[in-house]
Amino acid sequence: MNPRRPLAAVLVLAGAIAAANWAAGGIPGGDASQIEESEVKAGEAIYLRGVLPSGAPLEGVRQGGGLDAKGAQGACVGCHQRSGLGSDEGSIKIPPIAGAYLFRPAGVGTDAPDLPYVASMRIDRTPYTDATFARAIREGVDSAGKPLSFLMPRFRLSDADVRALIAYLGTLAPSRVPGVTATTLHFATIVTPDADPVKREGMLDVLNNFFAEKNSFPFAPSPRFRTRGAGIYGKSMYRANRRWKLQIWNLTGPAASWRAQLAADMAKDPVMAVISGLGRDDWAPIHDFCEQEHLPCLFPNVDVPVVAPGDFYSLYFSDGVLLEAGLIAKAIDGIDARGRVRSVLQIYRAGDSGVAAAAALAKALKRMGIPVHGHALAAGRPGQGLAQALRGASSADALVLWLRPADVAALPGASAAPPNVFMSGLMGGLEGAPLPPTWRSRTLLAYPFDLPQRRIARVDFPLGWFSFLHIPVVAEAVQVNTYIACGVLAETLNGMADNVDRDYLVEQLEDMLEHRYLTGYFPRLALAPGQSFASKGGYLVRFAAPKGTALLADGGWTVP
Repeated sequence: MNPRRPLAAVLVLAGAIAAANWAAGGIPGGDASQIEESEVKAGEAIYLRGVLPSGAPLEGVRQGGGLDAKGAQGACVGCHQRSGLGSDEGSIKIPPIAGAYLFRPAGVGTDAPDLPYVASMRIDRTPYTDATFARAIREGVDSAGKPLSFLMPRFRLSDADVRALIAYLGTLAPSRVPGVTATTLHFATIVTPDADPVKREGMLDVLNNFFAEKNSFPFAPSPRFRTRGAGIYGKSMYRANRRWKLQIWNLTGPAASWRAQLAADMAKDPVMAVISGLGRDDWAPIHDFCEQEHLPCLFPNVDVPVVAPGDFYSLYFSDGVLLEAGLIAKAIDGIDARGRVRSVLQIYRAGDSGVAAAAALAKALKRMGIPVHGHALAAGRPGQGLAQALRGASSADALVLWLRPADVAALPGASAAPPNVFMSGLMGGLEGAPLPPTWRSRTLLAYPFDLPQRRIARVDFPLGWFSFLHIPVVAEAVQVNTYIACGVLAETLNGMADNVDRDYLVEQLEDMLEHRYLTGYFPRLALAPGQSFASKGGYLVRFAAPKGTALLADGGWTVP
C-alpha cells in the first residue's frame, strides 16, 4: 500500500456519485471499511510489479498479434506511471487511471478542487464502473464500448484480481501533499556535517537568489492559457501562483543520528521535495530517508551517490566517484588487453570518498582477473604518508590516486611512479588540480563532465546570472549544478499546473529532462523510468602542458 495515503482513503466509485462523496470513499458493492489492506497490497503488486495474488506473473496479449506482456513488462506502471496520471508514448497520450480520474462521475469537475488538470485526461469520456473497468482490462474496450489503443494489452485477471487492482487505484487519488499550501511550495536543501564550507556557501548563494528571483516574478498565466483545459478542467489549472520557500536542513553529529534529525525537520517544516544539497562520502542515510518518506530528492552535490536499483525518489546528475571508477576500470582493461597490467595500486585517505571509489574499482578489476592492492592513508595533515605509500608503486603496473587537492599538491617526485597513473578529477579539483609538473605528463584524470571547451555555451548562462546577481563563484561546478537543478525543478513545476503530486513531479521531470539544452557541465541529461543518474559517462583527460588548466581528451566520451 502507498504509505502516503491511509487505507481509509481508498476511494473507488461505482457509477455516478457526487464528487464530494468520492473524497469520503465509495466501493463497488460495499464501503471503504470493507477494503482489506491485503487487497490493496495485492493490487499494488499487480500494478507495480506485474505479480498476481497467486504469485504467478501477470499475462496479457496485445491486439493484432503484438508482443505478449508478461510479469514486470506488463505491469500497469510501465505506461500509466507510479502516480497513475499517465504518460506519452510518442504521439499517443496514455490517460490517467488513478481512481479519482478513472471513476469520475459525469459532469463532475467544474473548478474541480480534488481533480487537478492532467493533459492526457479525456474529459468527455463516460466514467468507468467496476464492470466496465473489468471489461477494459480483459477485452480492451473502454467505458463507452470503443476499442482501446493497441498498446493496451488484454489481461487475464480473475474477479478477485480486478477488485484488488481497483482498490489500489483508489489509493492513487489526489491527496494533500506535505509542504504544499494554497500559497506556498516548501522545499528543503540538506547539508551534511562533512561538507566543504566553501561549497556550502556557494550552493546556498545560488539557492537563495534563485528562490528570491522566482518569488519576485510569480507565474501569472493569461486568461487564454487559463482556459486551455476546456470543459471540466478549465478552472482547475493554475489556481494559485504559489511562492517558493526554502528550508536549510543542516545535519550534525554521526551519520547514525541523521535520520532522526531529518524526521524532526520534516515534522516541524514539511516540504514537498529536496532540491540540491551537499555531502561528501556518506549520503545513504539521506537517500534512504527520502525513499521511505516518498520525498523527491533532486540532484544533490555528493561525491558518492547511492546506487540502489529500483529506488524512485532520489535523482543524481551522475554517480560521482563511482562513475570515475568505472572510467578508470575500462581504461585499465584496455591496457591489460595488450598484456601490460599485472597489478594495480590504489592510494586514498581513510574516511574520505576515495574509500568507496577504490572499493568499486577493485571489484571491477578483480572481475577482470587483475590483482589490486590498496593503501589507506591515515587521517592527518596533507602529504602525510604519501612518500611511504608511493614506495610500493614501483612494482605496480598502474597507480590510482583518490586524493584531495592538498594531498595532490604534496605529491613527491614521480620517479617511482609506474607509467600508467590515474587520478580522480572530482576529488582532485578537475582542471584546477594542483598536480606537480613531473606528474602531469603521465597522469590521466577521470573527468565525468563535458570538456571545458565544449561546455562553454551551456555554462555561460548560469555564470552570467551569477555575475548579474553578484554571486561570488567560489565552487563553479557545484554552483552551476545547483542552478541547473533549480531550473529543472521550475520548468517541471510549470508544466504540472496545479497537480503537485510528488510521484508526478519525478515522472514529469524524467520526461522533460532530455529535451533541455541548458545542461551545464554535462553534454546531455536524460532519465528513463527506473534510472537514478542523468549523465552516464565521461572522459579520461590529461593536462596539455606542465602549467595551466588546458586539458586534452585521451579518447572520446565513454560510458562504462
